[in-house]
Amino acid sequence: YGTGGSQANDSAIRIIHYYFNRLGKTSKKKIISRVDAYHGSTYLAMTLTGVKADHTGFDLAPDLVSYVSCPNVYRKPDNCSEAEFCDSLVEELENEILRLGEDNVAAFIAEPIMGAGGVIVPPEGYHRRTMEVCQKYGVLYISDEVVTGFGRIGHMLSSEPVFGIKPDIITAAKGISSGYLPLSATMLSDEIYEVISQPAEDGSLFTHGFTYSGHPVCCRAALKNIEIIEREGICEHVREVGPYFEEQLNTLRDLPIVGDVRGKCFMMCVENVKDVSTKELFDDEVVIGDRIAAHCQRFGLIVRPIAHLNVLSPPLILSRDDVDEVVSILRKGIEATMDDLVREGIWNG
Repeated sequence: YGTGGSQANDSAIRIIHYYFNRLGKTSKKKIISRVDAYHGSTYLAMTLTGVKADHTGFDLAPDLVSYVSCPNVYRKPDNCSEAEFCDSLVEELENEILRLGEDNVAAFIAEPIMGAGGVIVPPEGYHRRTMEVCQKYGVLYISDEVVTGFGRIGHMLSSEPVFGIKPDIITAAKGISSGYLPLSATMLSDEIYEVISQPAEDGSLFTHGFTYSGHPVCCRAALKNIEIIEREGICEHVREVGPYFEEQLNTLRDLPIVGDVRGKCFMMCVENVKDVSTKELFDDEVVIGDRIAAHCQRFGLIVRPIAHLNVLSPPLILSRDDVDEVVSILRKGIEATMDDLVREGIWNG
């Protein structure tokens, strides 16, 4: 246990290196991540993160992480089908393992749905096929469920029920305690545990932990949180109302700056563009996401702006009536922003 997602992912990497050391495979150190992935803000977790803007001015752990392409279906090549795009991504991962050398690659880390990198839902079959590549070359698979876990997309953990994979490691935080107290978890497969639970030498210990690891008050809050999620049928509620949220948000596509609406259940994103036909973005100076968020807040709705995106992660008890209100306000916020852009001569409508 730790106190946040960054610690959970740091722990995953440290444990994986220890695991391979115990197996005598001491050269397996490299980690493969993805462009626009987000895995935390500690020194190591930020190195795992593939959001280039977050790296500006900071150092990263040298020669540890390489990055393969973001599985953004909206930004795939125009002459490429979703299936072909998935094929290319899987081939790229395999080629990257071979380039680095399978004896040097320890793990591949991936969020089931990318969060801060733009709520990226990968193409159908992506996670299953990338895990198959990892298994082929003895590379461990880390599923970062810090955002997707504990109800956000309708399951306590989404890797197996939604994406059909059983990762070697799952990391979780945020929803494990609903944010009431800081807690994170790094969950290991039996195969990893069986290796690392044996002393490296007589009298040695598994020397990994933090001051507040497994803090009893935080764990008590998490247990009560999980009890409430189960008792109130929160995951079932998200699976019921989530598709309606997706459906209603997709009605915003008739607005001339809404290029894409994506996500799953209560993890959604609207991508705003200058030209829907070409997917051209507004200049960064326009801060289109911030403009829309400001109007929405004035109308009574908080949305998260990330550059040209607006991300929505509502409470897991959101009702259908709430969905209607959220979408109505977001529409007003986008329309008000479009009026501003025309008035300021930034966009011609």
